[in-house]
Amino acid sequence: MFELLITMLERLGIIVTIAFILTRFRFFRGLIYHDSLNRRQQYLAIVFFGFFGIIGTYSGMSFSTDNLQFNPWAADLASDEAIANSRVIGIVIAGLLGGYKVGIGAGLIAGLHRFTLGGFTALACGLAAIVAGVISGRFQKKRNNINLRTAFMVGAIAETVQMMIILLIAKPYHQAQTLVEIIGIPMILANGLGSALFLMVIKNVVSEEEKTGAMLAQKTLRIADQTLAYLRKGINSDSARAVCEILHKEVQTSAVAMTNKTEILSHIGLADDHHRSTSPIQTQITRDVLKSGKLVIANDETIHCREESCPLGAAVIAPLKLRDETIGTLKFYFKSEKEITNVVIELISGLSNLLSNQLESAEAEKAYQLAKEAEVKALQAQISPHFLFNSMNVITSLIRIDPNKARTLLVSLSHFLRQNLNATTVTTTTLEQELRHVKAYLSIEEARFVEKLKVTYDIDDDALLVKIPPLTLQPIVENAVKHGIKNMDQDCHIRISIQKEENGTIVSVEDNGHGISKERMNQLGKQMIESDTGSGIALFNVNRRLAMNFGEEFSLRIASEPGKGTKISFTIPQVEER
Repeated sequence: MFELLITMLERLGIIVTIAFILTRFRFFRGLIYHDSLNRRQQYLAIVFFGFFGIIGTYSGMSFSTDNLQFNPWAADLASDEAIANSRVIGIVIAGLLGGYKVGIGAGLIAGLHRFTLGGFTALACGLAAIVAGVISGRFQKKRNNINLRTAFMVGAIAETVQMMIILLIAKPYHQAQTLVEIIGIPMILANGLGSALFLMVIKNVVSEEEKTGAMLAQKTLRIADQTLAYLRKGINSDSARAVCEILHKEVQTSAVAMTNKTEILSHIGLADDHHRSTSPIQTQITRDVLKSGKLVIANDETIHCREESCPLGAAVIAPLKLRDETIGTLKFYFKSEKEITNVVIELISGLSNLLSNQLESAEAEKAYQLAKEAEVKALQAQISPHFLFNSMNVITSLIRIDPNKARTLLVSLSHFLRQNLNATTVTTTTLEQELRHVKAYLSIEEARFVEKLKVTYDIDDDALLVKIPPLTLQPIVENAVKHGIKNMDQDCHIRISIQKEENGTIVSVEDNGHGISKERMNQLGKQMIESDTGSGIALFNVNRRLAMNFGEEFSLRIASEPGKGTKISFTIPQVEER
């Protein structure tokens, strides 16, 4: 019995060696690297582990119950012969990794094969292979949660059950009993140990993959951190050169190049004497990648470099995409194709996607800024009709009673609108220009109030060059005229203050009008207000543009009490002044 155990452990080395060799193949790695298998992967696993069970059968030794002798290899069996084998290992691993379906499927393949070999235990062993798939499927867990102790226990239990089935089914019984007494314990121990060893090999493969993945992720994140600042500007010769230098250092290839659709933007490394920046794309395979948008591996024959002495013998060419359109290529050169491993290909593919995403982010940021500017323009444009209608009403009323004054106001309106129109073509102006705009507006409004309106200016000359969004001050003054002092018969007073202080410039417009209720004051500048007296669009637009340019903390501040007037102010931060 002890000699049989030693022999089976020696044969077990064959199984483990085969398992280790198989883990070097991409197919097997892909199979064991998934926690859950789709239908196609399940079929592949069933066939794979089923044939592995067949190998376990053939690597066993035939045993004759007549003369109690072992034959070194199992082949066609006589009626009194059985096999001491490692068939159960493949079935147990199939069930542990793939569950009931994979375990039973592998057991069917291995069991049917065992049945065809004959011998008085053919039916019992064939049935036991299927039962082993059921048992191992019961213990299925995620790949990383299966420990070696569990694998040993399941392998030993499956083999124990097989011994029991042989005793129950195999005939004649005395031969079955003799067989189990001699091979039972060695097979239980050997197959339990074999299952644990097989799982250990798989765990090592998974651990190796995860370590490689972690290293690639770390390198990719480091590259992303370094390249982001350059690709924010888009893809051009300067950004391409900076990115290629980073990639050449991190990936350690013979050379790195980046192209757009027509020319080489940058080439860093070997062969830069003829692979020069700003020169047209030289190779057909690069044009093919631009056309197909798929990663291509080129060898010395397919690169077709114009220089016969070019030291670059192989390359991986990956597409750079922007919204699914290929806009360029990323090229990693090597001295020979042997240097291009699966790890290298995965890394380059990931870098291609990473840089493409960074270009898309840069494009999205650019689009956001354009949209933001467009919104500012739209908000500014909305103010002009609001004032224009009021002005035209004033001028219309003066045409009959005072044509000369109406003419003067038309000239003032013309100057005002010209400045208003110019404001929509710029993003910032000075407080001095804004103040001129306000004075042009008030010259028109004073015609409406006729000696009733008094305007006081408290201006710090040092603050007049501070930058501000166009059409910010005038709508606030207009709001004071239209709503603050609208129904007052006399002593209408508006005070405009611009003062430079340590933390910024404070701008305020104060009137002595009717004031605003607390409920309405909390709404002004924050939302549109539907009412008989107005919609609040002027203050809403001003507040929106201040928040967009300076931040929410620099929005409008409104202080008012019914019957005591209103004060609207805001602060321009010091950083904006500089």
